[in-house]
Amino acid sequence: MSDVVIRVESLGKKYRIRHQGARKYVALRDVVVDKFAAAIRWVRDKRRSGNGSRSPGLLPQMPTPASREDFWALKDVSFEVKQGEVVGIIGRNGAGKSTLLKILSRITEPTVGRVHLEGRVSSLLEVGTGFHPELTGRENIFLNGAILGMTRAEIKKKFDEIVAFAEVERFLDTPVKWYSSGMYVRLAFAVAAHLEPEILIVDEVLAVGDAEFQKKCLGKMQDVSRGGRTVLFVSHDMGNVTKLCERGILLSAGKVEFQGEVIALVTQYQKAAIPQSGYADLTQLSDRTGSADAQFLSVELMRGSVRESAFAFGSSMTVRTTIKVLKPLGNAHIAVAILSSDGIPVHSLENSNEGMIWSAEVGEYAFEIVLSKVQLFPGEYIIDLWLGDAQRARVDYVRAALAFHVLQTSESGLSLSLHRRDGLVFAPSQWKWTPNATNS
Repeated sequence: MSDVVIRVESLGKKYRIRHQGARKYVALRDVVVDKFAAAIRWVRDKRRSGNGSRSPGLLPQMPTPASREDFWALKDVSFEVKQGEVVGIIGRNGAGKSTLLKILSRITEPTVGRVHLEGRVSSLLEVGTGFHPELTGRENIFLNGAILGMTRAEIKKKFDEIVAFAEVERFLDTPVKWYSSGMYVRLAFAVAAHLEPEILIVDEVLAVGDAEFQKKCLGKMQDVSRGGRTVLFVSHDMGNVTKLCERGILLSAGKVEFQGEVIALVTQYQKAAIPQSGYADLTQLSDRTGSADAQFLSVELMRGSVRESAFAFGSSMTVRTTIKVLKPLGNAHIAVAILSSDGIPVHSLENSNEGMIWSAEVGEYAFEIVLSKVQLFPGEYIIDLWLGDAQRARVDYVRAALAFHVLQTSESGLSLSLHRRDGLVFAPSQWKWTPNATNS
């Protein structure tokens, strides 16, 4: 018997997009107005001509017909997933990740291709997937279990574990429409993970939860995989993908661009997604989060007065960023985070840690952060930008704003024996050797 539990063959999903010429859409009101205007023109023409005929050019004007365009959200996607694997699915917004998961969850039908699934599938694709808002948390647990094909006895057996994991005991008999998004996700994930599906599909919804809950969820997904069940995990957090997944699939414009071991996968994604020039214009970037009361406009890396994207070990590096403030933020907080190419945090530079107070009034500002010595092991690194208000609430957060390389060469030009496998950060040390007293 094959141990392949998900087989996708030449999968494609086509949507038909309508484009309206003069109008974005045609409502009933527009049709009535057009008909009424046409009748008035007809009466006016009849009075002028003395008969009921219509002259050319005075025919009733109908709405401009909508043009249609075929859009392939997925095209020729093929892969296999074996039992017990944890597979990450990554890609930029619009790459086709959610469409793929909806097909695997049997929410939508593919246009072409085949999907073969072995066993029950439990999906968590968005907040409250499969929940009825008028039912209580208790009732939704039993409803979801029934949808998964569980018996009432099986659900009751797992009921206490689900409630304890979700931490919603006080609100168990409250309709879930009154739950916060965090409570919704906690209960939805607890149900999806504890009712023992053979395949668990989790989209980006865990980003709604707090850090402690995300850690619990990642641990639970690892437990699920160790129990022989399969997990498909979609996330923009490359650190979580690296920690949880063994291998993954990179989607780009609806096609599989790469599939393989997770470190190679993440490296491939970030090489394709991150500017390599030492400069990034962030004004048109849509993949960002925050209140948008202020936004990063650009970021660049300098060595002295020269823009760089690669730095020798031990050399200086300046991070220069510009920010536009639209609403006063009070004493704002800026953080420049440095991460490894697979998303592991390495270091964070924050204005508050250095004693720099920034009273962010409306206007544009430029900041420079100087690292006198780059002491990172050779390899590729990523810069994230974070901006918060006086209460540290997120105002603008740009993931993977820019990438840079640390070279296998020191500032003096000598080749280094440092390798990525030895770690990420170099810490100078002093060694002393003295003979053992018994040998003297």
